[in-house]
Amino acid sequence: MEEKPKFKTVQEVVAANEGLPERYLQPLTGGHEEQPLNGPVPEMDIPSIDLSLLLSSSEEGRQELSDESWNYRSVSRRDLDKIYKLTKQFFALPTEEKQKYAGDIGKTLHEYTMKQHAVIEQFFKGMARSLDLEDNVFLEMHGDNARMDTRFNMYPPCPRPDMVIGAKPHGDGSAFTLLLPDKDVEGLQFLKDGKWYKAPIVPDTILINVGDLMEIMSNGIYKSPVHRVLTNREKERISVATFCVPSPDKEIQPVEGLVSDARPRLYKTVKKYVELYFDSYQQGLTLQENSGILTDIPTENEILGISRGISEDIPRKP
Repeated sequence: MEEKPKFKTVQEVVAANEGLPERYLQPLTGGHEEQPLNGPVPEMDIPSIDLSLLLSSSEEGRQELSDESWNYRSVSRRDLDKIYKLTKQFFALPTEEKQKYAGDIGKTLHEYTMKQHAVIEQFFKGMARSLDLEDNVFLEMHGDNARMDTRFNMYPPCPRPDMVIGAKPHGDGSAFTLLLPDKDVEGLQFLKDGKWYKAPIVPDTILINVGDLMEIMSNGIYKSPVHRVLTNREKERISVATFCVPSPDKEIQPVEGLVSDARPRLYKTVKKYVELYFDSYQQGLTLQENSGILTDIPTENEILGISRGISEDIPRKP
């Protein structure tokens, strides 16, 4: 029997200097993609959040949650440095050696993930309070058997950062995503009003993003931001991402208190959303583009009316 060719990771292809496989090249498609992938973009203002205000019902507490992405500190610098070091060491190993150390790395990642549980619970409760809901309404819908999955990411140096993307534009199929970005190398960008903005590097902080499931539960008040990751010609980039997802049997839908005549229901009830998400991701669809999840939203005027109502109800930063 003919032996199948061995699969090579992107890291191995780069190390072997084999050239770029054509499937990695991204054609320009018009719209906001007309600029080269590595063209200059402005920096996005991502606020640093005060965790002590999350459970406050004050105006300051509501204002803390007026964006869809935040930086915060909840893990010691020592623990963050340990994760950075472990990640770099892991990706420096040959593929065969990586398998040997998977158990030890899994244990360290588990310890790191457990330290995020209390923070995520605070975010769920804080966001509920910001919308004048009962503290546990999002937590209860998310379920007692929800998971937090953590993974390493490594983007090796790329000879064509103008044509090769690290991660294509997408929202996250989670309720929240906690990202420990690279200390030194930029690459994460967010799409806002049709333009790309780069995320700043803020030392010793974790970036938290609203995911698709929180957008559904909040009936579109909180948006799952579309983002992408670029490559770098000179340097590798690493990150560690933790995804908060409900158990597959949980039904996720807009919370009753956020659906009314003034703000109609925008999303259908979904179950096993992670499976739906990966199907959509392969098709290049974000949550806002997935007609299988959106309810019928007929006219632009109705959407504008909903947006105005939301803006009046929820304080936003100018």
